[in-house]
Amino acid sequence: MGRRLIYIPIIHTEVDMGSLAEPLKKEYIKKYGIHKWEQHLKKINDLWTGIEERLNQKNLRYNQVKVYQDGLPVCGKELQIVQDIANSGGRNHQLLLELIQKGATLMGTEDPALLIKEYQLIKDAAALKGAEKGADGRSNYLAERDAFIANRIDKTLKDGETGVLFLGMLHKVDEKLPSDIVIDYVIYHLPFKEAVRKKI
Repeated sequence: MGRRLIYIPIIHTEVDMGSLAEPLKKEYIKKYGIHKWEQHLKKINDLWTGIEERLNQKNLRYNQVKVYQDGLPVCGKELQIVQDIANSGGRNHQLLLELIQKGATLMGTEDPALLIKEYQLIKDAAALKGAEKGADGRSNYLAERDAFIANRIDKTLKDGETGVLFLGMLHKVDEKLPSDIVIDYVIYHLPFKEAVRKKI
């Protein structure tokens, strides 16, 4: 039977970024202008439409599917978090709810302590408190988060099951997963390099 993981690189929406969204939006508009920002939002919307279409084509057996989400802590309140963000208009989390309604199981994915530390680091960097140090520190936290996520998937994804992982493009969880997990990459056409370069 084996284990399978559908690996979906994502770009976070404004809703996903919470309180960090406004300062990042202002910085983006300052550098590239409002027109580029509106184009960026349209590309993200197109991305999620494409991801939904690709997933629907997989014909998954949802009762054997486990869903893992970037930024979703192992906390016992995972469903409530997803519902709150989905209700705020988050395409990513609206898609999570659709998968759950079809029978998929939502999994807490990340170490809460690491998420809090990285959030504070990004917040400080956004406030222009040592941007270079913030970038270095975030790289370290990303590596720690990736190790945790990979271990979480390894421990919870059973033989015969399919995992669906929604994860930001700067992560490298696929490099840390055990070799018996077959990875199926789903990438909707988008100029990903440009998005990563701008870190939005």
